[in-house]
Amino acid sequence: MKRKSEKKHWDDFWADSQQLSDVYGTDDRIVRNLAGVVELKGARVLEVGAGTGRDAGAMAALGATSHALDYSEESLGLMRGALGDNVEIICGDALALPFAAGSFDVVYHQGLLEHFRAPGKLLDENVRVLKTGGVLLVDVPQKFHYYTGLKHILMLAGRWFAGWETEFSISQLKRMAEKNNLEVVHIYGEWMYPSLFYRIFREAFMKLKINLKEI
Repeated sequence: MKRKSEKKHWDDFWADSQQLSDVYGTDDRIVRNLAGVVELKGARVLEVGAGTGRDAGAMAALGATSHALDYSEESLGLMRGALGDNVEIICGDALALPFAAGSFDVVYHQGLLEHFRAPGKLLDENVRVLKTGGVLLVDVPQKFHYYTGLKHILMLAGRWFAGWETEFSISQLKRMAEKNNLEVVHIYGEWMYPSLFYRIFREAFMKLKINLKEI
């Protein structure tokens, strides 16, 4: 039986993440790259699979009408505690978004697409709720990275926190975008920060009840 990423994996993950500092952010790359192609002030934006919702909060701070959607109640609880009323937080399914067609100027997600066995279905739903001329940002881990090798070792051992995931190269993402009648207007790649080695050591120390961020 093929492994897959299930809701239980994410409920458990977010239940173990009691505060935002327990989860690494995106180092502002989502906001920086979106701001280069679209005016965020006054835009209606949606983050799908929002997790901590930090990017949604950053969008709101720039004047966007910001929405954050996730299907894990644990994630939603974390966002409610951190974001307050600045972001509209919604419980929903990424494959059946509770919005009318053409609702948003911007739809974005990071670390989400790779968890779907049929990722085209997710992109179809993203496109459905976008306005004509809207912007979709898809941010995934790099395919050609030692992170990917380590991930596959942990999946084979049944120790990967998300159960299962795949990966995409830039050329694969471009082909998927074009298949969904999307025009590629911007491509970026950024190095992992903090580094993978730091993250591994931090996890090891946390098992000893030592938080490196507090040293």
